[in-house]
Amino acid sequence: MANSVILGAIGDDFTGAVELAGMLTAGGARTLFVTSPGGIPNQIDDIEAVVVALRSRVAPPEEALNEIDQAASAFQRLRTRQIFFKYCATFDSTDHGNIGNCAEALMERMGARSVLFCPSFPEAFRTVYQGHHFVGDQLLANSPKRHDPLTPMTRSDLVEVLAPQTSKGVGLLPWATVQAGASAIRAFSEAKAAEGTPFLIADAITEADLRSIAAATWDWPLMTGGSSVAAHYPALWRRQGLMPNAALPALDTVRGSGAVLAGSCADRTREQIAAFGRDYPVLNLDLMAEEEAAVTGALDWARAAGPSRPFCIASSADPAAVAIVQNRFGVIAAGRRAERLLGRIAQGLVELGVRRFLVAGGETSGAVVQALGVERLHVAAYTRLGVGRCMADMPTRLSFCLKSGKLGDVEMFARVLDEMGGVS
Repeated sequence: MANSVILGAIGDDFTGAVELAGMLTAGGARTLFVTSPGGIPNQIDDIEAVVVALRSRVAPPEEALNEIDQAASAFQRLRTRQIFFKYCATFDSTDHGNIGNCAEALMERMGARSVLFCPSFPEAFRTVYQGHHFVGDQLLANSPKRHDPLTPMTRSDLVEVLAPQTSKGVGLLPWATVQAGASAIRAFSEAKAAEGTPFLIADAITEADLRSIAAATWDWPLMTGGSSVAAHYPALWRRQGLMPNAALPALDTVRGSGAVLAGSCADRTREQIAAFGRDYPVLNLDLMAEEEAAVTGALDWARAAGPSRPFCIASSADPAAVAIVQNRFGVIAAGRRAERLLGRIAQGLVELGVRRFLVAGGETSGAVVQALGVERLHVAAYTRLGVGRCMADMPTRLSFCLKSGKLGDVEMFARVLDEMGGVS
């Protein structure tokens, strides 16, 4: 049995990276999760996949490209068979990046001739048809994503979204070709690359479509998309004799106090906060306040709330309130201010005895995990949408649920914190 790493995956935010690692684990792949390119080891045995979580989605393009380059370089030292670039199922990006520019850099590094872009996630009702992205029955540009404070998605045609981000030719892998199967997908991609169009947005509506796309691309040097297409790779690896049948251990629970830290401004996160607040304390941070005062005030509030019941500290806000903060600090600086506050608050909460964290928002999740000094996470097998369970083995064991802002049922906060362990 080969010991080389089959897949080196780069997630452009933490929640998506955890989701991907959970799906690979659910497929039976032994998966290592690291929180920075520097955490990718130079040598490793008995691991099929390594997932590195970046915070490149909304970073300045130069910063994103630097992180991508570091991760890809580390994976090449490991001689990974394939690099997979994971981004959001709603293709969150702007004309400046960071999907097309990062994929172009990876393509050149890996010597790939063709690259597919497959963000579809049928379980979450994110699909692509004729290149147009749908969120449920709405076009992307008509969905709440058009109000995203960092990556407002105001176009539904993903060919139009991707084209400004890259110098490569961008086209469409149509649904009829996907329906024709893996061989047809390969032949079409090779022909388009020869014509000068190596980047193709993949139509995909069903899991069967994703299986066909995975079967066509499992041995390509580079593939990009959402976690749902990569979820089909482990079965293909096993069929090829690259991966054993192995029973993977379940994630332990952790006793101790629980807290929600919410930074996402998505409609779903704000609905979840409101539902949680019917039974548990919620503190809404004032992002215009002085930073030291905000951190100290939040920790004093948490101390008073007591360790016997969970609570929520949130920087989430509606679009009008977000715009006020962005106008004062700038778009990226406002987001990083909120992330820094919640990261510092998380540090203080650990000192107060909090051991279970449900974190809402990809950028917030990255800020919290990095603020706590976590370098590796044990990721549980994926079970359901919006629940990315993982654990950090440090001197103090911490349990996390890292949740995309847009996902999860409205009542999930209290239930998932309870599933993570209970109160000591």
